[in-house]
This record gives sequence, C-alpha cells and structure tokens, in this order.
Amino acid sequence: MELTNLPIAITGASSGIGAATAIACARAGMPVVLAARRVEKLEQVAELIRSTGGRAHVVAYDAMRREDAEMLVEETVRVFGSVYGVFANAGYGAEREVMDMAEADIRAMFETNFWGSLWLAKAAATRMLAGAAPREGRRGHILLCSSCLSKIGIPRYSAYCASKAMQDHFARAMRHELRDRGVFVSSVHPIGTRTEFFGKVKEKGGELIAKTPDRFMQPPERVAKAIVTCLRDPRGEVWTSWTTRFALGAATIAPGIADWALSRMVRARTSGT
Repeated sequence: MELTNLPIAITGASSGIGAATAIACARAGMPVVLAARRVEKLEQVAELIRSTGGRAHVVAYDAMRREDAEMLVEETVRVFGSVYGVFANAGYGAEREVMDMAEADIRAMFETNFWGSLWLAKAAATRMLAGAAPREGRRGHILLCSSCLSKIGIPRYSAYCASKAMQDHFARAMRHELRDRGVFVSSVHPIGTRTEFFGKVKEKGGELIAKTPDRFMQPPERVAKAIVTCLRDPRGEVWTSWTTRFALGAATIAPGIADWALSRMVRARTSGT
C-alpha cells in the first residue's frame, strides 16, 4: 500500500524505537506527529525529518492522561487533515521482585504501558471510523508497541511483562473486532533494542538480569523498518527475530523447560557467573 500523505501519530517519539519509526515513516512519505513529554528532543527529531523534506509536527504528551490521547488524535487531524495511523509506543520498565514492588508503582506502569496505549487506540479508532471514505477499503492502522516478553513472565519484570501481555491481547481482540470496518490493529514485539530502556532500568537499581546480550541487541531502525513494512502490508504481529519468536512459542508448549531455563539465567546473572 502507498503510504504517501497518510498521517501517523507516534507516542514516545523523542528517542529509541519511536524516533526511528517517525523518521522511517516520514521517509515513506507519511506526515508525522511526534508526541512525548521531552519536547526539546521531539523538536530535534522533527528538524531531522524536515531537513530531508518530510513533514513533522510536535505535541507535548503524557501517556498517563486519557485526554492527551484524544488531543493527539484531534491535533493530527487539525494539522494534517486526517489520521491514518497511530503507534502507541510510550512505555517503560522496572526490575523489581513482586514482593518488593509497591502497588502504586505497579499501577503507574499499567497506566502508562497499557492504559495509555488503549486510550490512544480507542480514540484513534473512533476518529478513523467517523472519518472520510476509506482509501483502498482501509480507514486506518493502529499499532501497539508490546514486547517479546508479552509471551512469557520474567522474574523481576512481572509488571512489565503483564502490561505488555495486556497490550498483546487487546490488540488481537481489536484486530478481529475492527478489521471488517477498515481499521487494522497490529502488535509490535521487539527483542532487546539499543534504546534508553535498560539504562533507565539500571538507574532505578536494576541488575539487568533480563538484558539481551550486547551481540544480539538490535538497532531501533530495524524495528522501525518492520513497522513501515507492516503499514504497507498489514499483519497481526510484527517481529524482528524469528529465533526469539520460535523460542517463546516452545516455552509455551513446554513450560517446565522454560522455568528451568529462567532459573538458570537468574542464578547466573545474579551471581555474576
């Protein structure tokens, strides 16, 4: 599908996967609305897009505010005339055992990672379904940035994995509920990516027991390229590592083996061996 002149709004666009996706979408001809709390970083990404002939607009955005999700969709329509795509990418992680993680911290992570993405998905779908006649039978495309960890619970990352699993399940349900009405919904499942994610986890005292080895870390541009491919040719789940996808599928089939592997990983990484 030709993406030229189809506007997309991206949250968490100030760095990492969000920024890389914004740049990739702009190169594909899409007008891009960049949304995040760090407006100065958004402006840097927007300037890079404009310097290569793309169109970009910056919006201050807080994923924990439902009204910001609705505002972002309407601002995209106001600036670029319509909204074809949204990529709910804002989110964060923390490394904490369940018994040591305060309920308020768990709720805050769910507010950002899950509720923030659901609010944006529902606001976008409402606008897409009420919009002008669809292009080639499609009214829009909603993408939620889940994780490969949506398929398995990792020790000390229970809240993060659960929030990502919630995104995954809601994306699948919405995909079937909205597909016949012209709105496609996809979930994105990155593996370890070179972003600020693990640095932020470490700042909060994490030992990074779930960190992907450096030699297997992927650049955010790889995820961005896969997302643009999905926008052109919609698919339900976006993965950038077939090895990880099959391994997690096997873990579902053989949970005992998965528990054994997780126990070995935790012991090795917490003991320094």
